[in-house]
Amino acid sequence: GVLGSGDFARSLAVRLACSGFKVVVGSRNPKRKASLFPAAAEVTFQAEAVKKADVIFVAIFREHYSTLCDLANVLVGKILVDVSNNTEINHHKESNAEYLASLFPACTVVKAFNVVSAWTLQSGARDGNKQVLICSNNQEAKRTVAEIAQVMGFTPVDMGCMSSACEIENIPLRLLPAWKIPIFLALGLFLCFFTYNLIRQVVHPYIREQKNKLYKIPIEVVNTTLPCVSYVMLSLVYLPGVLAACSQLYYGTKYRRFPDWLDQWLQHRKQIGLLSFFCAALHAVYSLCLPMRRSHRYLLIETAVKQAVEKKMTIWVEEEVWRMEIYISVGIIALGLLSLLAITSLPSIANSLNWREFSFIQ
Repeated sequence: GVLGSGDFARSLAVRLACSGFKVVVGSRNPKRKASLFPAAAEVTFQAEAVKKADVIFVAIFREHYSTLCDLANVLVGKILVDVSNNTEINHHKESNAEYLASLFPACTVVKAFNVVSAWTLQSGARDGNKQVLICSNNQEAKRTVAEIAQVMGFTPVDMGCMSSACEIENIPLRLLPAWKIPIFLALGLFLCFFTYNLIRQVVHPYIREQKNKLYKIPIEVVNTTLPCVSYVMLSLVYLPGVLAACSQLYYGTKYRRFPDWLDQWLQHRKQIGLLSFFCAALHAVYSLCLPMRRSHRYLLIETAVKQAVEKKMTIWVEEEVWRMEIYISVGIIALGLLSLLAITSLPSIANSLNWREFSFIQ
């Protein structure tokens, strides 16, 4: 059974029907909403839907839970699956699932499917996240919902008792929780190096020689800054491992807990490494764009005019040519190696490697 007629309720009904379940949808306006649901799903009034189903997905907002109180007698002994989320993290003192359980003490409430989007339900588990987080105080009810999730093509994950519902409801609202520190670190490094390069390439020539080189800011200054951030971030990936090894050698054991700052640093290594690769990739793109700038064309024309005025046949400098060729070649190789590190840090790739293979690549 599905109570509700919103986007998520419709997607849920479609996925359940495609998975072979007999679906009945409860709505306050069944005639108006019937056309929105698949033909295999029966759309009727809420009271009728509750009577016909043993497992009921409550796909309505928390504010409307009280409207179901009239169905309390019919809901006795049913399994209620709460799929709702909040608009803010810890918006209420108790989770939506716990609030629903308090309204219907004669029912068994299970928290599930809230981390799965309506799009994933419609397209099937092949797109989007395959995991369905489940928690409840009743083991049998959890097992029932887990079996439904498996038949639908998802991977059920047991998150324990109902006290975990608050944590599960906060998951869709978190914005890159593991990336905040690495992103702020990368932005801080970028600002420091950008300021230094701005002073060195733009401000200093203007003060000393009255040369206006503000045109360098969008491309050249940024392009000089990106590799600095990249290799510092890359070094920050491997430095905590060295510090951890030194700590273990100093204390003579690997079972002593690391300090909190080192522990946090170790946990963020993958994100720091991927940001390093991102900066390196941007640097490569910026470098390819250097000859495309209008300022570069003007400088080429100016050099050619000077050469013609001075009647020079050639300005070829063998050392500078070789130096630039080697710079570019080594840079391409370095970017390739960093790409390999970035790819193997992705969970889907890392899971296909054993520990020796991963260590070899590192």
